[in-house]
Amino acid sequence: MIQPPETIRVSKPRVSCDGSGDIPAALGHPRVFLEIDEHGYVDCGYCDRRFVLIGGAADTPEGATGPDIASGASL
Repeated sequence: MIQPPETIRVSKPRVSCDGSGDIPAALGHPRVFLEIDEHGYVDCGYCDRRFVLIGGAADTPEGATGPDIASGASL
């Protein structure tokens, strides 16, 4: 069975992702900047990591299971 993508709760609506975490940054992906909108979360288009805004619309156990939203991505 495939593990679900990682979910990270953040306090600011603008976040960056480079795919690192438990692995060195050099083994991740290019750094992208993401903007959380009214849905309360955004997904990284490279690694599917989900960023949930603390206190936002998706900051509930069932709210973070919505469809992928990567439209806030920018390079």
